[in-house]
Amino acid sequence: MRRTRVALSKMKLKGCLLIAACVASASAAQAPVVPANLNATLARIGDHVAQYYLRARSLVCIETVTLQPLQSTMSYEGFGRELVYELRIEWEPPADGDRPGEASVVRQLLKINGRAPRAKDTPGCLDPKPVSPEPLALLLPGRRDDYVFSLAGAGRTGGRASVMLDYKGLATRPPEIVWSDKCVTIDLPGRTRGRVWVDAATDDVLRVEEHLTEMFEFRVPGQHRRPGEADSWVVERADSTIQYRPVVFHDPDETMMLPASIQSLTIIRNAGVPRLRTTQTLSKYQRFTTKGRIVR
Repeated sequence: MRRTRVALSKMKLKGCLLIAACVASASAAQAPVVPANLNATLARIGDHVAQYYLRARSLVCIETVTLQPLQSTMSYEGFGRELVYELRIEWEPPADGDRPGEASVVRQLLKINGRAPRAKDTPGCLDPKPVSPEPLALLLPGRRDDYVFSLAGAGRTGGRASVMLDYKGLATRPPEIVWSDKCVTIDLPGRTRGRVWVDAATDDVLRVEEHLTEMFEFRVPGQHRRPGEADSWVVERADSTIQYRPVVFHDPDETMMLPASIQSLTIIRNAGVPRLRTTQTLSKYQRFTTKGRIVR
């Protein structure tokens, strides 16, 4: 399910491009085999993601976000904006029979364009939200009902035997457009499609891609338009790709598959900044042990 935030002079993709991870172990050498039972495969992967969330609450990392407007040729236009955050995951496991709670990514701003934030600095419409949905929650039991899944085949991803799962959001409710000052949030249920690459032996998520299935046009209220501007905008593209890498921790030893980079492209016709490329790089992972130590 895709949500998009847009400014009168800026735009921002807000959706499942935040932080996700799964526990890793050694990749199997045998050729990948497409599972025969979709429901059993989804249940196993969902349990794997739930176990990750239980452990990921002890992780923190550094997220570097670059927001770069683009020309019609997709080359850079003007200067981009760079933000650095400390990032962590929050999630509470559900009680028996309850729907899983929302897994969230929590950010604390550390730098803006290389300097410490000042009291007068206000978040831009393009900036990541301080609290955002965690993307792999769609695989959790109780959350999968909002999507249609299918098996797309098998192959190799990053040198690992992998199984591909396709998903499409269900139109459980109509599009929602909410304006706030100079920003607008667009929620488009049922208009996204994605693919998840999963390690065939370990159920680790290796890659996630998502995009819009169709363009969406919406009216811009008069109070939010400048003279001479178009009275409607068209969301043409909202693409994202998340890549994962193994991260090794010691004392105790543990290897986890964690996101290395997230690439997003948003194109909204008639917006002040109609084309935006967002690059998120995640690094310097640390783990808090039960004794309060930080393990790098």
